[in-house]
Amino acid sequence: MLDIGSLRDRFQQRYSAYPSIIVRAPGRVNLIGEHTDYNDGFVFPVAIDRATCIAARSRTDQTVQVVSSDLNEEDAFSIDHIERSSRPWHNYVRGVVLALRVAGHPLAGADLLIASDVPRGSGLSSSAALEVAVGYTFQLLNHLNIPGKELALLAQSAENNFVGVQCGIMDQLIAVLGRADHALLIDCRDLSYHTIPLPPSVAVMVCDSHIPRTLAASAYNQRRQECGTAVQLLQQWYPDIRALRDVNEDQLTAHEDALPEPVRSRARHVVRENRRALQGAEALKRGDVAAFGQLMNESHASLRDDYQVSLPDIDLLVETAQHLAGCYGSRLTGAGFGGCTVSLVERDAVEPFSRDLLHTYRAATGRTATIYVCRASDGVGRIVDNAGPQE
Repeated sequence: MLDIGSLRDRFQQRYSAYPSIIVRAPGRVNLIGEHTDYNDGFVFPVAIDRATCIAARSRTDQTVQVVSSDLNEEDAFSIDHIERSSRPWHNYVRGVVLALRVAGHPLAGADLLIASDVPRGSGLSSSAALEVAVGYTFQLLNHLNIPGKELALLAQSAENNFVGVQCGIMDQLIAVLGRADHALLIDCRDLSYHTIPLPPSVAVMVCDSHIPRTLAASAYNQRRQECGTAVQLLQQWYPDIRALRDVNEDQLTAHEDALPEPVRSRARHVVRENRRALQGAEALKRGDVAAFGQLMNESHASLRDDYQVSLPDIDLLVETAQHLAGCYGSRLTGAGFGGCTVSLVERDAVEPFSRDLLHTYRAATGRTATIYVCRASDGVGRIVDNAGPQE
């Protein structure tokens, strides 16, 4: 957990004044519904109790000064002239500020200090947490009225159009709308959502493989293209479909011979994964954790075989977890090619599960992994800091 008092003090040391606000936006883990968001489908994520925090205060000019406490780096730019930077993290901040300006919101400059305990590059959406935290910070500093879904869309547009990653809306939306002790079933077409409580007897266990996701960006864009090709081909028989979300399993089976590989397999994963996300939400709603766990296992097999975004060492983590006592289900989470797995585990089994999973992984690969026992948390918000004076 981040030390808010330390964040506040570091801000004062850097800017010779205390912050007027401190904002928190969470990372996320997706329980089921992978690679469905950019196909207008269904996802079932939770916001986690690891977050990006920003201490901030307004300036009287148009300059934005940014300090990344974790990277020990700084950036500065003018709101009136925002250009891309050679440093990737700069562009997440700059892109959100530009998106706010393009949307017509008047902004003043600001001093920002950023700290995060969301692991970077592991598939827990540190980028969306940063984007949403920046957007909400400027919203508060400039007294803007931006509804939650609009804030998520602005953050997504920054990543799509400025950073250059064609992500779906899930990560930003859960960072805004997350609810403590609940998962959200999100319809990525109309952004409607339902909150579904997580059973208190179950822990959400995230295991970071420490395998850098070096292929994730290029493969992600390739998978999007393959899904688009599937839609174009299927429109011969179903001219009204707009995305794979509109295709059911019977329709796909009837015409899958007309789809070349790997387009056929990509479509099969997405169509079935949408069904699994809906069935999983219903299972948790009725408290059937075992049924949800089975769907998680099926999801991983599909990600491994049909979508081909897993790796042997990720498969090892998942298969080991699936056979450990107290584990209901386990799967790859995130874009793939490294990153994290997610498992649902009985709370009484958390300690032996963690010990045995880490031991098996290290014995087989020679690498260490890190396990996070995550609690579903609220979405973006302002932190009330009672540690000392604020201005």
